[in-house]
Amino acid sequence: MSEQDEKYMQMALRLAKRGVGKVEPNPAVGCIIVKGNQIVGKGWHKKFGEAHAEIMALEDCKTLSVTPQRATMYVTLEPCCHQGKTAPCTQAIIEAGLAKVFVATIDPSKHNNGKGIEQLRNAGIEVQTGICETEAKLLNAPFIKFASTGKCWTVLKWAQSIDGKLAYDSSTAIPSTSLGTGLAVSSRAPSPCHEGVAVPRWISNELSRKDAQNLRRRVGAILVGINTIISDDPLLTVRPSRANMPLRIVLDSSLRIPLKCKLLRTAKKSPVLIITSRQALQTNSKTADRIAKKGAEVIAYPDMQGRSNLYFLLDELARRGIAQLLVEGGPTVIASFLKERFVDELNVYICPKILGAQGNANITESLSELSYEVSFRHVDIKRFGEDICITGFSEKTLRELSIIERTENEEDRSSGPADHTDDRAGG
Repeated sequence: MSEQDEKYMQMALRLAKRGVGKVEPNPAVGCIIVKGNQIVGKGWHKKFGEAHAEIMALEDCKTLSVTPQRATMYVTLEPCCHQGKTAPCTQAIIEAGLAKVFVATIDPSKHNNGKGIEQLRNAGIEVQTGICETEAKLLNAPFIKFASTGKCWTVLKWAQSIDGKLAYDSSTAIPSTSLGTGLAVSSRAPSPCHEGVAVPRWISNELSRKDAQNLRRRVGAILVGINTIISDDPLLTVRPSRANMPLRIVLDSSLRIPLKCKLLRTAKKSPVLIITSRQALQTNSKTADRIAKKGAEVIAYPDMQGRSNLYFLLDELARRGIAQLLVEGGPTVIASFLKERFVDELNVYICPKILGAQGNANITESLSELSYEVSFRHVDIKRFGEDICITGFSEKTLRELSIIERTENEEDRSSGPADHTDDRAGG
């Protein structure tokens, strides 16, 4: 493989990224077709249920009136070889008469997992794999995890001030000089006024919040704890809306959810799932019935025998075929996922404010309860106006998926905490 081959695959990867947030739960895939050292076709998977990247690239050849026969294809994921919502890509590649196909990484799905490459080779097409493999795996890490393990990819996201506060304290008056241009706003309650001065509503600025919406578009479910519902009354919807809205999940071990909250008022338009305890469900059966009549689903976790109820939650999401979960809870929920080592990806928005006594929901206090280090790799820092966002992938997850190499004693280091007997994840 030459530098030119890598250049073409990098182009295909850039095309693939255009599909993120539109193709899930499918993988984001890009494709380039080259003939006579000229690019004759480009394509990417644009939307779930629509044509795959390979088909789009083959169709694109027609715009230049060029036949792809004897051409070379660069594709970021192994072409599919099964009949799904679309016809097998391998069949189209074979019929087009391509001479060579470069594949960045294997599709671990049970219907592929090397079978697509085998079909191409059996048809006399030369196939090479592994070019830009790490980049390709990182791009589709959530898909790879779900396809290879059946487990949900968990994204942890929060916005904070420099001193670790996730919200303004609505009981504290804020001088108008500290409000600035609204870049530091709070995710807590509905902006009460103190002596004529409104408490900001969000911690992060508008650009950061827009980027957070891109996270929501990727996932099949969004989760918060009951404290967030009580203090913020969020909708947890995707804006602008999409055809299939994410499942909105509330961890509510005591079934305290207000019946007039926005989630329940919109439950018939966008699905809502309440996770509670069996004891709460038995004690508050009438409340559960009223919640169900509003269109929300209530399920109770069983006796976890000393394990966190998050095990039940993630097993339930896997059973429902939900490949990605976005956790937007407060400090208690965030710490619970980290303690159980259930976090695959981290997105932390930091705004240039020190809130001091004017802030609450201190994330540093909850994180100080962790008894071990949680490491992240392939870290990126983005700037949104005056805010920054730190993103990264769990080192543990990347090793388990063989995206980065395992080290000695990896099994010992990834075994996690021995016991968490309370249900503090319930908020």
